Amino acid sequence: MERKALVEKALEQGKGIFRLAPTWVSRSFCRPGKRIKLHPDDYYALGPERGGFDERWFASTTWAENGPGTAEDEGLSYIVVDAKGKERVLLRDAVELFGAQIIGERLWEKYHRWSMFSKFFDNAGPLPHHIHQMDNHANLVGASGKPEMYFFPAQMNNHGGEFPFTFFGFNPGVTKEQVLECLQNFSKGDNRILDLSRAYKITLDTGWDVPAGTLHAPASLCTYEPQFASDVYAHYQNVLMNGQVIEEELAWKNSPKEEMERRNYEFLVEAIDWELNVDPDFYQHRFMAPKPVKPVEEMDGYLEEWICYKSDKACAKRLTVYPGQTVTIRDRAAYGIICLQGHGTFGGHLLETPALIRYGQLTNDEFFVTEEAAKEGVTICNPSDCDPIVILKHFAETPDLVLE
Repeated sequence: MERKALVEKALEQGKGIFRLAPTWVSRSFCRPGKRIKLHPDDYYALGPERGGFDERWFASTTWAENGPGTAEDEGLSYIVVDAKGKERVLLRDAVELFGAQIIGERLWEKYHRWSMFSKFFDNAGPLPHHIHQMDNHANLVGASGKPEMYFFPAQMNNHGGEFPFTFFGFNPGVTKEQVLECLQNFSKGDNRILDLSRAYKITLDTGWDVPAGTLHAPASLCTYEPQFASDVYAHYQNVLMNGQVIEEELAWKNSPKEEMERRNYEFLVEAIDWELNVDPDFYQHRFMAPKPVKPVEEMDGYLEEWICYKSDKACAKRLTVYPGQTVTIRDRAAYGIICLQGHGTFGGHLLETPALIRYGQLTNDEFFVTEEAAKEGVTICNPSDCDPIVILKHFAETPDLVLE
């Protein structure tokens, strides 16, 4: 069956809601934290040279840039058309073919694509201090900048890993010359760039806003990350706290080839949003605690909260449906979901939270809601007498699109 017919079939059967297959992404420079429910035997299913799976991507039309050996559909979400998954079509194809019918007129006219994705990022240890380039630098290699946000769900974090602290930016008073010296020492032993930064202890069920151009060395927690639809990055730290070594090529990831060949470290410094990184009030400006979307007394049988809301490129909510309740939730924009806890139905679809997933296995925990279906409202039924349903909902653009 051709792609258009598959999308039409999925739209009709799902009444504007797509069931999505799990999308696993490996990284050669990461070590899986093993909290994303993948079977222990499957974390290196693509072979050790490709690295372990420490990411699961949601509602993605963005290709994962993983170097040689990367599959053409790596990082891309598939719509499951039939119950057994024999008929599938890429969410990217669905958006390209049906545009505004799926993501809404405003978003389609602005981007002509679904402009965000989210993920679980799950590393056993800390990551290197790294950056996601701003538009002006990413555009030089035909890419887009990548602002992102973090949220640390308690359901996905039964342990904190090796270092549950995140370094953000630089200490106030740090100079560009000090950072340049660290980068020039990338191939001369530990460049000690973390000496210039400060770490923040991570609290579960809270989040952080990480605009493009922000240096950050993320904590060893399983992190939910709504972000703009891009996969650009560059590593500025070469020796991690656990002794892991990062090759210098990753410092030039998504930089123009001529800058790498010249070893123009000043170019890497220019990619930093300097005022943001040395902001003395970084915590006050970037930390996010959950906020109810409206007065709690107006939410009968459920609680919905903003969890990621400081970026103008993506946002996210957490929806809790209490045991024994059936609720209908309306939004003004298309969105994707991942279910963290509980079981029931979601817009007529079976909703389940798996305890363990084999690589290639289908699940009933991830869906995409078209704009029309979101506006009409999605009915969620929780038949349990004790267990809440907890869902994370990821949207493109700003919260203004989806405020009740």
